[in-house]
Amino acid sequence: MQQLSGMDASFLYFETPSAPTHIGSFAIYDQSTAPGGKVTFKGILRNVESRLHLARCFRQRLVHVPLDLDHPYWIEDPEFDLEFHIRHIALPHPGDWRQLCIQVARIHARPLDLSKPLWEMYVIEGLDSVENVPKGSFAVFTKIHHAAIDGVSGAELAAAVHDVTPDAVPTPPDQDWAPEQPPSLVELSLRTAANNVRSPFRMIGTLARTAPGLARFVWPSAPPEIEDTGPVPRTRFNGTVSPHRVVEGRVFSLEQIREIRKRVHGSTVNDVVLTVCGGALRRYLKHHSALPRESLVAMAPISVRSEEERGSAGNRVSVMAVTLFTNIADPLKRLEKVHKGTRNSKATAEAMGARTMTDISQFLPGMWAGLAARLYTRLGLANRIRPFLNTVITNVPGPQIPLYFTGARMVGFYGTGPVMDGMGVIHPVFSYDGHISIAITACREQMPDPGFYAECLQASFDELLDAARGEVMHPVSDAKQ
Repeated sequence: MQQLSGMDASFLYFETPSAPTHIGSFAIYDQSTAPGGKVTFKGILRNVESRLHLARCFRQRLVHVPLDLDHPYWIEDPEFDLEFHIRHIALPHPGDWRQLCIQVARIHARPLDLSKPLWEMYVIEGLDSVENVPKGSFAVFTKIHHAAIDGVSGAELAAAVHDVTPDAVPTPPDQDWAPEQPPSLVELSLRTAANNVRSPFRMIGTLARTAPGLARFVWPSAPPEIEDTGPVPRTRFNGTVSPHRVVEGRVFSLEQIREIRKRVHGSTVNDVVLTVCGGALRRYLKHHSALPRESLVAMAPISVRSEEERGSAGNRVSVMAVTLFTNIADPLKRLEKVHKGTRNSKATAEAMGARTMTDISQFLPGMWAGLAARLYTRLGLANRIRPFLNTVITNVPGPQIPLYFTGARMVGFYGTGPVMDGMGVIHPVFSYDGHISIAITACREQMPDPGFYAECLQASFDELLDAARGEVMHPVSDAKQ
């Protein structure tokens, strides 16, 4: 039995019927590479079953503490049923990209069953008319609760069910799996009492570790080069979300992104991705006559997973705020400003200590956190208070070699993420085999035209690439735009 950290548990406390907090991905596979040229559903079941020992979250379910007086626990589910978690569906003819996105969005909108291990996998057949995808391909959409994994551990989980060759055989487990019986109310009460006694002393230790970083931020030895961008503007994405979702995405060449980043000295692949997303948001909002004068601000998660924590589940993340400079029309000038902004945001995060939020969240009281989340939704505060951010852009690096699932080669990979009141669009970004996918998950009411937004992503990238190829080296400038 293992207790959730405060950060992991927070994703349970802040979940609402209209805003489930699971993350996910959908991958497209060419089954012609599989032995015999075909993958069966029974073969997929056997393949996943042979790998359950490679990720603990597959067979772990929650046990809640009475009255949420302490964070829940994971136990090895004695009633685990693999066929409950892996489902099989097919798209109707013609089986195109838009149909796939609609199906994924509908499945993603449904909350997970919290009485079971917190994941589901959907095998989706009938992809006969998806552009640049071999006919007869299939997709696999997997969703996992954010309480169980973050983006980096999710990528490690994906690696557990994939191989680097189509005929690879998984390593057998070192020992047999042992289910656990749920603890009694007496045991949970005793554990809760002991944790509450220790909690003040652990809190003092956490504050002692994080105080130097906070002091360096509040009283820096040298003035930070942080540019005041003003308050976060309110957009159509900053209201109360509906329970309905849309999903879309585009794929871009990693080589071309690296070509772009060379045009601004010191900029990174992530800076280019942020600039593309900023340009797409600018185009989309301008088309709807809703572009604010102030720049939109994104939250970018930062992994603080140590080498010792590699391979473990749960969340090990901090965040930084990134100004997207959507008020700048010139794409290269926008990249220049984004690069300078991310450099300063990273310096600020390092000054405060990247693990500060992760450590302090351990002491978040579950009962009060859940009550606060319900009041925030019930009172419609997302429509009343100034937003803290406009979107989330999370960039997870992936392998740059082909991967295989039950012998079928992965030919596309896209992320899905949670949206919530006050933040109705998220951009999951993944790199794989020489390409980067920028996907979006959004509230259907706030973005009724996801196909158009995908066109905005493509147009933003094309504009930036054309500008990079037509310009000489563009040095970082401190001049106001």
